[in-house]
Amino acid sequence: MEHPENNDKYKGLAVNAGIEQPSLVNPYLKKRKRIKRTELSVSDYVEGIAKGNITILSRAVTLIESVLPEHQSLAQEVIEKCLPYSGNSMRIGISGVPGAGKSTSIDVFGTHVLEKGGKLAVLAIDPSSERSKGSILGDKTRMETLSVHPDSFIRPSPSAGSLGGVARKTRETIILCEAAGFDKIFVETVGVGQSETAVHSMVDFFLLIQLAGTGDELQGIKRGIMEMADGIVINKADGSNIEKAKLAANHFKNALHLFPTPDSGWEPKVLTYSGFYGLGIKEIWDMIYEYFDFVKSNGYFEYRRNEQAKYWMYETINEHLRDSFYNNDTIKSMLAEKENDVLSGKLTSFIAAKDLLDRYYKESFGR
Repeated sequence: MEHPENNDKYKGLAVNAGIEQPSLVNPYLKKRKRIKRTELSVSDYVEGIAKGNITILSRAVTLIESVLPEHQSLAQEVIEKCLPYSGNSMRIGISGVPGAGKSTSIDVFGTHVLEKGGKLAVLAIDPSSERSKGSILGDKTRMETLSVHPDSFIRPSPSAGSLGGVARKTRETIILCEAAGFDKIFVETVGVGQSETAVHSMVDFFLLIQLAGTGDELQGIKRGIMEMADGIVINKADGSNIEKAKLAANHFKNALHLFPTPDSGWEPKVLTYSGFYGLGIKEIWDMIYEYFDFVKSNGYFEYRRNEQAKYWMYETINEHLRDSFYNNDTIKSMLAEKENDVLSGKLTSFIAAKDLLDRYYKESFGR
């Protein structure tokens, strides 16, 4: 290309033409053929999961998380076939405020118990952005030992969308993991909102991780979460923080006396430990094993599993009814109109809701 600066009227000024720019595409890069993933049948999934094949287990969990109807149908068949192989695990929920060290603690707890044998699955519900709907799904980066352990399986799931839907999928994933031979299941919550209640409804033991030395320890004593906890542990009990951790533990012990005894008859314990230095981990596992021995001997373990199964039956019914309502074409067209009527003061919220439900019943059941 000729540069105007090289014109005679710009004597003394010259611009070189430059060199030819290389192609953006590497000419030595061979175009690889895309290998099409083999579609698996229900029997392929069940057989692979029963053999402990992690790749097939991961693909089955992806089916569960998919919103495509054909994937959901296939996933439910796989879950049904895996049910006879499930139920033989210790399901442990782990919760705590963000920054309490849940992921680091899980890494240490898991490594400790795997030294005695068995297999561990970690199902982490990762918080999603309300704006972008995206999740980092970076729990594996904080579980350095477990993420490379041959007997562990870590599966983070985004909490975007309905929390109930995420919880149901997590419960279904537990069934698949148990069928794959994992005898210990950790379910980590996002640590905020209603996620603790959802996780509590699918585990046998609920462990609450707290911190000391962050201000008023009474802020951590919330009735709802405290009543769910089967064990409370104070993290970062090391160095100059040991005395603060002991003081926080005493606060929590005193608070527990104010609550009624749980249905299990078990009195929750409060322990201190250090996830970073691995101190006090054995004592926490001793508490967990003691709890399982206690609830299995008095029959509460089986009772709670049955209650949870019943709870999830009703939750599934509620979810399907809600989806059916909002996916109805007539309801979709009426929603904006009724919403405007409510905002303009023409209708109350209750009458608008009744009108919508009446139309839905008429469309669905002819009444």
